[in-house]
Amino acid sequence: MDIRVVTGNTKATLSLSGRFDFSSHRAFKDAYHELVSNPQLQLIEVDFEKVEYLDSSALGMLLVLREKMVAVGKKVELTSVQGTVNQVLEIANFKKLFAIR
Repeated sequence: MDIRVVTGNTKATLSLSGRFDFSSHRAFKDAYHELVSNPQLQLIEVDFEKVEYLDSSALGMLLVLREKMVAVGKKVELTSVQGTVNQVLEIANFKKLFAIR
């Protein structure tokens, strides 16, 4: 998986591409680690436009990110969710935990 990070004033976007699975664990954590503690950022947007696959370990990574962000009073949004990625998130009831667009 490839991750591109774009940081704005109060929002950072993690643009993912490829397969989001267990092999992405270190790269995903490294991408958001500094962002969580940045006092200016209030939102991390995870862009799924170019994600072709995600598995249960990816769901777990998203839950860990959400937990870390909520602990510091910040939010996570999942964007450009489509196709099978959207189906997996729906089955996992992620709409109850995340804003999904």
